[in-house]
Amino acid sequence: MIPNRKIPRRTLLRGALGGAAVGLALPPLEAMFSTRQARGEAPSSAPIFGVFFWANGTSWHGGHGQTQGQGGHPDLWTPAAVGPGYSPSELLAPLAAHQVSVATGLEPKTAWPDLPPGQSDGHMRGFMVAMTGDRIRPEGFDHPSHTLTALRPTLDQYVAKHPQFYGNYPTRFRSLVMGASPIRFHDYGHWNAISYNGPDSLNLPIMDPAQLYSMLFDVPADLVQVGRRAKLLDAVLGDAQSLRARLGSGDRQRLDAHLDHLNEVQRRLELTSGTCEEALAPPADTSDLLVKTEIMGQLLAVALHCDLTRVFSFMLTSPATNHVFGNLGVGNAMHQICHDGQWEQVRAITLYQMQCFAKLLDQLASFQDPMGSTLVDRSCIFGVSEYGEGWQHSVAEMPVVLAGGCNGNLVRGVHVREQGGNISKAHVTMLRALGIDTPSFGWNGGETTEHLTGILA
Repeated sequence: MIPNRKIPRRTLLRGALGGAAVGLALPPLEAMFSTRQARGEAPSSAPIFGVFFWANGTSWHGGHGQTQGQGGHPDLWTPAAVGPGYSPSELLAPLAAHQVSVATGLEPKTAWPDLPPGQSDGHMRGFMVAMTGDRIRPEGFDHPSHTLTALRPTLDQYVAKHPQFYGNYPTRFRSLVMGASPIRFHDYGHWNAISYNGPDSLNLPIMDPAQLYSMLFDVPADLVQVGRRAKLLDAVLGDAQSLRARLGSGDRQRLDAHLDHLNEVQRRLELTSGTCEEALAPPADTSDLLVKTEIMGQLLAVALHCDLTRVFSFMLTSPATNHVFGNLGVGNAMHQICHDGQWEQVRAITLYQMQCFAKLLDQLASFQDPMGSTLVDRSCIFGVSEYGEGWQHSVAEMPVVLAGGCNGNLVRGVHVREQGGNISKAHVTMLRALGIDTPSFGWNGGETTEHLTGILA
């Protein structure tokens, strides 16, 4: 397409702002940003997806393997009855008020190569399948140094970047990545985060409540500097449309990209804390995980309520955590007490971690929209750990909790049991509940087209 006439290099887009004539310079003739539609208002009942992760599974029992069964310890995780209205087990009791659904008996089904050796280790394999539906990336894996990465994005990022989730109207933050305990098994790589964009690309969690507060509710400095430019956009749109009709297709794309950039700036300005009347006072940090989860949960709830995001991950404790639960009378790091076979201490820690999960849900349940729906009602929150138990790293009986109603797409308060079932059925269930077309999910032997019977409405 050939333009009708040449456009001088110093052409300005002209308009009026506050009674004064204004001009906005045209961009260089090169593509800067992808085309997108102007921002519109998304419905307040849009679904929310979240991940709650805790380390080192649950206390072991015979369902995890013959060795684990020799101690004669009871299964304190699996409810006695299946179906709706189940009575919670001891370890699930803290979550009872939120009518969580639970799937038991599930395990990874992915295959793993023989070389490099060690890829079946539950610390790595269980985590990767639970969070990505795939195995570890074999290239670069080294078991002695515990060096590894993912093959693909974790579920939080898969959802946040899926075109069927946000569509044309993303929130200010596509996702929030948060955590509570700063204690790590290693200070490098995989052991620092549970959120992956893809291979070797981790999203480190925000651990400090004050940092999270600042990110959510302070106007970023770059937006203050360009805010005036954003306000010019409305004033010159008429002239821009007139100019656009005179341009060839390539220059139309460049002009659209320039205007879209300014429109995005304006959108972000509108979505800062100035539009949220629920902003809290800046919080202080704490080493108490229960208190810290409550504080971070308050900030998360405000962010979700103000539609600053609809996707989050919360890493209570990092994979293979060395956190010392001194408040429970435990004198050694959790990773070590698992290997030492300290069953009673692991039981107490698992119960405490579920109490933290409940604190997070309490905060989300405290916010209602005008229709009476809480943030939990809108949510699909995936509670999961890296394997079934930490003594022998068994990936049998992976803990899977589905909290929230996802706008009526998930049935609440249901126990589904599939002995030896594919954990990717949980992924299919959640993705379909969120409205994401999912013919199948899983890779490298973990593929399935099926969802969990009885939980997906």
